[in-house]
Amino acid sequence: MAGVLQGLANRRFSFVAIVLQAVILLLFAFCTEYERPEARPPLNNSTSPGNGIDSLYPMWQDVHGMMFIGFGFLMAFLKRYGYSSVGLNFFLGALVIQWATLTLGFFKYEYSNTIQLSSLSLLTADFAAAAVMISFGAVLGKVSILQLLVMAFLEIIIFSASEALGVKYWKAEDVGGSIFVHAFGAYFGLALSRTLASQSRYPRKQGSDKEGASYKSDLFSLFGTIVLWLYWPSFNAALKAGDERQRAVINTYYSLSACAVTTFALAALFGKKEKIDMVLVQNATLAGGVAVGASANFLIQPWAAQTLGCVASVVSVFGYLALQPALQSGMKIHDTCGVHNLHGMPGIVGALAGIAATAKVSPERYGDSLYSVYPAMAPSNSSDPELIRLASLGIEVEPGEGRTSGEQALFQLAALVTTLVIALAGGALTGLVLRCFAPPCDNEAEMFEDDVHWETNAEVLDCGKSAGDSAADYIRHGQTLHERLSPLQ
Repeated sequence: MAGVLQGLANRRFSFVAIVLQAVILLLFAFCTEYERPEARPPLNNSTSPGNGIDSLYPMWQDVHGMMFIGFGFLMAFLKRYGYSSVGLNFFLGALVIQWATLTLGFFKYEYSNTIQLSSLSLLTADFAAAAVMISFGAVLGKVSILQLLVMAFLEIIIFSASEALGVKYWKAEDVGGSIFVHAFGAYFGLALSRTLASQSRYPRKQGSDKEGASYKSDLFSLFGTIVLWLYWPSFNAALKAGDERQRAVINTYYSLSACAVTTFALAALFGKKEKIDMVLVQNATLAGGVAVGASANFLIQPWAAQTLGCVASVVSVFGYLALQPALQSGMKIHDTCGVHNLHGMPGIVGALAGIAATAKVSPERYGDSLYSVYPAMAPSNSSDPELIRLASLGIEVEPGEGRTSGEQALFQLAALVTTLVIALAGGALTGLVLRCFAPPCDNEAEMFEDDVHWETNAEVLDCGKSAGDSAADYIRHGQTLHERLSPLQ
């Protein structure tokens, strides 16, 4: 009977997916066109020809690989959910990059009544996909494939509105998405998970055996970590050019490096039996890339980026060892991949660091590049002597809003607050909608199981392990901080 009901659920998914793809196809046919030369906005206020496909494509390739390889394999730690972790990530990415192209475009319409498609469209669609994949990590293994489709569809609409508010109206600077991507995706996913927690099929406690990893599944997850770690500088730098892009690459490079070293030290210190904890290495080593994102292109100096990486590592490790179990037991927030620790808290740390850096901005420090980094701080009058002076030097600057550094810092804070509010409210609302799409078979045994949606090799799936894995299986995230520290006492 369960098999019949699951087959019906999968057919419902197939029908909805086909209809949605058809709708997207029609919208592309009537609402999009290739970018017109006159509609091409100069990247980073530079009019050099290198700001087109030749400049963006290499970095877009890196970001694209992060979305489909890095995120997919990072979530492949579950011993009985590898097909779904990588495969459903593939499906969500393919859906979202199309839908996000439309929703992000609908909030612009700056040059015509159609959406202008360019290499920049591909890049921003991948950024939107990152937010969905982060939220996917919070509910990994606990929702049906149809629920994931609906989640992605709704989240992208909310994400696009949130980003439009922060970028278009607050004019906040967040080149690496600490606020608009990482914090949004994490807290949207956490609110979604909490709303779904009232479903009877949702996990009651942390430490279910099927949430465990095997030696092989952990190795796949570590591969995803390394892919993300290698290409993260491109994620933080792709939207800028010239000196700003160079600073973003350098700052991210050193932040990630310091974060990785700190994480390995903490993973060995707090690991069970004083051995390196693989969970921390797989996730907390990436927190530096998240934390430096909001200020990656600023003149913060490499030592400050390294400091951010170290702080992000400590925050992330604390989250995995102490905060995550507390949220699960006290607030019924089940976070399968620990997105709060890797994306949520480091995203807030990065946002606060960006606010602090912005508050100390001065024309003397940035020189003629100030209005390139902070366009809203440019004088509001096009006849302002400073804009005329810059134009005489060949530096074209659009009139801004004449903000001071303190005012810009407050707008950065406003962007963080509104993004968190929209993410939490949007995640909760989406959770209520998803409860209408619950699988007809209310069976907790279906969670964290590839066999629900995939044709699998039963012999390999049996008990979640193959020969030689039994000694390496363990319950993931199942220890409290006290239990982690017990070997040191």
